[in-house]
Amino acid sequence: MRAWLRQHRQALAAALGKLAAQRSAAALNALVIGIALSLPAGGYALLASLRAAAAGAALEPQLSVFLRMEAKDGEVEALRAWLKGEARVREFRFIPREQALKELQATEGLAEVIAALKRNPLPDAFVVRPRTTGAAALEALARALRAQPAVAHVQADSAWAQRLAAIAGTARLAIALLALLLACGLVAITFNTIRLQILTLRAEIEISKLIGATDAFIRRPFFYLGALQGAAGGLLALGILWASLAVLNSGVAELAASYGSSFRLGFLEPGDALAVLLFSTALGWFGAYLSVSRYLLEIEPQ
Repeated sequence: MRAWLRQHRQALAAALGKLAAQRSAAALNALVIGIALSLPAGGYALLASLRAAAAGAALEPQLSVFLRMEAKDGEVEALRAWLKGEARVREFRFIPREQALKELQATEGLAEVIAALKRNPLPDAFVVRPRTTGAAALEALARALRAQPAVAHVQADSAWAQRLAAIAGTARLAIALLALLLACGLVAITFNTIRLQILTLRAEIEISKLIGATDAFIRRPFFYLGALQGAAGGLLALGILWASLAVLNSGVAELAASYGSSFRLGFLEPGDALAVLLFSTALGWFGAYLSVSRYLLEIEPQ
């Protein structure tokens, strides 16, 4: 065990020595990896911030049932009785047209417009909360409501939330595809870097094999080199993301304040940040593995 640990310490020291000897090239490789990884990481952070903001809103599906302007009191009471007896309705509340007008007048910028109207243009309405939130169940309940004599229009207020969820799902898929494409590029970068290292040390590797060095002994420093290069790129990606969000939040804060909100773009959670770092390290190791496994077969003593 001690010998095995000593070999790994020596391999790590050798990899660090190679990075120190080629600081400029190592820094450029880490910069390329960092910039590439910051793109999907930034997209994920943006989605996480928007998801958190949406979670603070009332996303519980509800139906707004607008009554006909000429609906009689008997028809309204019949609809109220129907709602009380409907098993698919969890709760409902009645909003008189006078109350709806007062709430609209309280909206900034609309008071003068409402005051210019000669009569109240708003109908009475019911706000209905269903027991089942599935799309099919909501549509079935909406059809039943539209069939009631007093009803003029039924609006599903959760439609925007469903559209938001669909957009978020598409964005997550796009980020995953982007991450996959960039991961392939990062593996190629590490592959080429390790390949150049192998070609530089070809004579040394051949001599090592002649005196009995195993393939595992030869591979080990390159594995550490690839992993360290990937880890450096991951750290740089997190730094780029943090700095970018700090710059963006200066503008986002001003925009959110104009809407009376304190919304900010949040950085990655600690677990997500660690995942980015481990992912970049694994990509670096994998690129080194592919490169060494291929070229070690070609570098055989003559």
